[in-house]
Amino acid sequence: MPLRTHRVLNFLLMAALVAGVMLPVAAAQERQPAKVEFFAGYAYLDPRGEINTRKIENAPKGFGLSTTYFFHKNWGFTFDGGAHFGEGVQVGTLQIGPQFRYPTDTVSPFANFTVGWHRLGLDGVGTHDGIGFTTGGGLDLATWHERINFRLFEASYQYGRHSFGVGSGNKVDNSGARFRTGLVFRFGSLGPPPPPPSASCAASPSEVMAGEPVSVTATPANFDPKRALTYNWTATGGTVSGNAATTNVDTNGLQPGSYNVTTNISDGRKGAATCTASFTVRAPRPPTVSCSADPSTIRPGESSTITSRGNSPDGRNLTYNYSASMGAVTGTGTSARYTAGNDPGSATITCNVMDDRNLSASSTTMVNVEAPPPPPPPPAAPEASRLNQIAFKRNSARVDNAAKAILDDVALRLQRDADAKIAIVGSTADGESGRMLAAQRATNAKAYLVKEKGIDPSRIELRQGAKEGGIAIIWLVPSGATMPQDGTTAVTEPRKR
Repeated sequence: MPLRTHRVLNFLLMAALVAGVMLPVAAAQERQPAKVEFFAGYAYLDPRGEINTRKIENAPKGFGLSTTYFFHKNWGFTFDGGAHFGEGVQVGTLQIGPQFRYPTDTVSPFANFTVGWHRLGLDGVGTHDGIGFTTGGGLDLATWHERINFRLFEASYQYGRHSFGVGSGNKVDNSGARFRTGLVFRFGSLGPPPPPPSASCAASPSEVMAGEPVSVTATPANFDPKRALTYNWTATGGTVSGNAATTNVDTNGLQPGSYNVTTNISDGRKGAATCTASFTVRAPRPPTVSCSADPSTIRPGESSTITSRGNSPDGRNLTYNYSASMGAVTGTGTSARYTAGNDPGSATITCNVMDDRNLSASSTTMVNVEAPPPPPPPPAAPEASRLNQIAFKRNSARVDNAAKAILDDVALRLQRDADAKIAIVGSTADGESGRMLAAQRATNAKAYLVKEKGIDPSRIELRQGAKEGGIAIIWLVPSGATMPQDGTTAVTEPRKR
């Protein structure tokens, strides 16, 4: 392999290795096109050509410098110079011309054309200043630093014409290749200015009770991602803690109202931003309560269930108690029992609720205590009632078979109603003789019941005096009743005729 070709391959291999290291770093950076670029680096020149059959050797030692002023994102004007040294040869250039580039966030390919001074020095021959031009292109890579690019390669065709005396053998046409690599320093910017650092703050929750914590978070934007940020928190009320992106605010002892929390963010250089978040401390809200009774109407001595439905808008713990305008109420939870006294009327039940901050509320419900119904009227006093009668023949007191049949029914009635008695009232018809006939008729009827039917004689009362004909009237006298005595007299039982 020719020596000059080997050196070119080494040059390209070195540039590729450097690019492999820098390209991943550069990929994360966002760049604006630079207004001025200054290149400084290594240069390799193969000038080619010969003088008087003497071949001009390559110049592996050298450097290149260039400054490009861009008046457009893609177009600029380059001032380029370089010096190259080889075995018996020295080449220097100083040229100007246009340059085109296509910048992105990671790479910037370019092409240029320059023309100007071209010096060739040959040992044993001399030095000649001529005119030459260079045209070519290359590729720049973004690096970890916003202001520095790495020129992966620049490959150019370079021409220079020289004359070292009279005769065709003393004329030299350098028609060769130039390779360069190095660093590109970037100044200014042709793009829009980057947005200034900013930040937004948010409080969570934005409304609290005094004593409840508030968390405030700052979200920065447009800061240099390579720099660490510091946060300085302040608040118009409460105590802030921490210097990170999130801080906590202690609200113990704060009065109701609105408060601001502010942070000043800095990257330690020129990057700074401020943001503010607000939170509100609410005034404590008392609980509410509703009250109901079931049933709402009772009688003295009866009970009704009292139900309370309490609510705390602030989510506090609640306790309950009750009172009544009459009667008694017991219970301390959401349910209580009301017991009516002996007096009728409308009882007002008050349901009280209180939270753990001693804020309270009350509600009432009514229970109607009805008067008891009037006592039932006393039972009617038992009265004697006419049960039956038996008939006698004229001027006779004999109890015949028809009368006995009636008396048999009377006996059955007395047997069924063991507490009842009967009264037998003897009666005579007008014109009947015998002063004791009415009494005898009653007596004979009793005798039949006692002797024939086994009726206790004490259950039979005898009377006389009714003027209803030749009969004996039988009255049923329930327990507690008395026999009507109007127009009758008691009978002293005579002996039976």
